[in-house]
Amino acid sequence: MTEVITSEIIDQEICLIKLNRPDTLNSLNKTLVDGLYSSIDECEKNDSIRSIIITGNGRGFCAGADLANGGWPTEDGWSAGKATANAMEIGFNPLVRKIVNSKKPIINAINGIAAGGGVGLALCGDIVIASEKAKFKLVFGPQLGIIPDVGASWLVPNLIGRAKANGLALLGDDLDAKQAYEWGLIWQVVKNEDLLSEATKIAKRIADSAITGLKAVVKAHDKALVSTLDEQLNYERDTQEIFCNKEEFKEGVRAFLEKRKPNFKDIKN
Repeated sequence: MTEVITSEIIDQEICLIKLNRPDTLNSLNKTLVDGLYSSIDECEKNDSIRSIIITGNGRGFCAGADLANGGWPTEDGWSAGKATANAMEIGFNPLVRKIVNSKKPIINAINGIAAGGGVGLALCGDIVIASEKAKFKLVFGPQLGIIPDVGASWLVPNLIGRAKANGLALLGDDLDAKQAYEWGLIWQVVKNEDLLSEATKIAKRIADSAITGLKAVVKAHDKALVSTLDEQLNYERDTQEIFCNKEEFKEGVRAFLEKRKPNFKDIKN
């Protein structure tokens, strides 16, 4: 049977993970969700891996939940709503949390259509780049009469604002990669043939950095979205107290004073 998730180590310290259900535009069934979760978990346990790339095989990144063959467990008497909530509780939501809270920085490389829950999956990486062929489509409301999930109801309005998020989600229109970049939904748009090479360049730059500190940066930004300025200033103070005692900071200061590039890779946390 074809593996629905493939992974390989590139440049010795970067793990390239691919969603591999191209015949369904990499739609999310239990096997794929569990496989992606496990692949990220394995990366976290491997000290030699310092950054992760997630992309899709075929012409799509992810078409959202597999409504035909999801494979999620159900019990007799469960309504459609109960079954959906259970799949979210045991599958989709843990996956989003796994990506967002991963110890290793994650670059999502969006190679094609991201629709429905695929939008949430696409946007929950630490850095998101997309090929010119990529599109984002929130189909939940117009086609199904439900709200965006897989984190999309939080990510989209926080990235581009309520007005644009409402327009996308209520109308269900395609948002192409160029417009997504201009609106601030993604970091970068590149030629289709350059997607993986650009993602690898970014992953390499991150792998050379103090990755624990970079993940702390992302967490600080996320916290800022739900904090007052005064709360965030206190958070900055408390977090700097922790991270300025770490070996990465000491190495960074030494390298600055010695006018050399810091070496973070030999530091064990």
